Amino acid sequence: MANPIVRQKLESGTFFVAPGIQDMITAAIANHVGVDIVYGTGYWMTASAYGLPDAGIATFTQMLDRMATLVRSSDGAVIADADTGYGGLLNVHHTVRGYEEAGVTAIQIEDQEFPKKCGHTPFKRVISTDDMVEKIKVACAARREPDTLILARTDARAGEGFDAMLARCHAYRAAGADVIFPEALHSVEEMRIACEAIEAPCMANMANGGVTPMLSAAEMEEIGYAFAIFPSMTSLISAAAIETALRRMKTEGHPQPEGIPMFDFKQFCSLIGFDDVWAFEKQWARD
Repeated sequence: MANPIVRQKLESGTFFVAPGIQDMITAAIANHVGVDIVYGTGYWMTASAYGLPDAGIATFTQMLDRMATLVRSSDGAVIADADTGYGGLLNVHHTVRGYEEAGVTAIQIEDQEFPKKCGHTPFKRVISTDDMVEKIKVACAARREPDTLILARTDARAGEGFDAMLARCHAYRAAGADVIFPEALHSVEEMRIACEAIEAPCMANMANGGVTPMLSAAEMEEIGYAFAIFPSMTSLISAAAIETALRRMKTEGHPQPEGIPMFDFKQFCSLIGFDDVWAFEKQWARD
């Protein structure tokens, strides 16, 4: 069932940030910290689960499994990357129904050609505005719960320019999208113009290493965004820490490299659910 918290925050104008979750260890830590909205990132879930690039290689079935697992593992509402809807209109309908049944709260669909590419990499191609409008209408019609949100992302800035991208945003809002996601904007000025021009809640993508300027939550709220996702932060920080630990293990041979924080094992056992396992065994295990 969709979590109403995202709709409530949008309607009240309460700015929020959602970290990208690449695996269920990260989901457990997000629960521990008390994060109430998370982002199921296509790029990093594909990388963590399959070791593949975000280039339309992972299938709907694979990503549905990952998103359903995230919903089960997370205490917060899940905003989920659904790429292009994994094909044509029938695929979009099937994707929305599948994600909604899995418990996803907000479903993000983009206007790239299928197969898609990461929004901050080259060689992106977009479908026509009319084709994307139909996808949005199908997505909106497919949902069964009032708290399920449809997020429309456009990748047209790179290939068609800023003004053409804005025109797409207006068309996608008119088609029924709850949130507009103008991806990979090039400057703070573009971000500000987009938020002022688009008569809908807008989301920002703070992709570390991408083409969009990196701003704080306060700066993005001042510009006019409704919320922002931090899709790559946890993954890149984890990767850097792992690299450092492995290099020191390789050279020093020590299981606890000095100067690298390590989460407490007993505490993590509790976070991941071992307390329930041990309680069950005390109740049911034979002497």
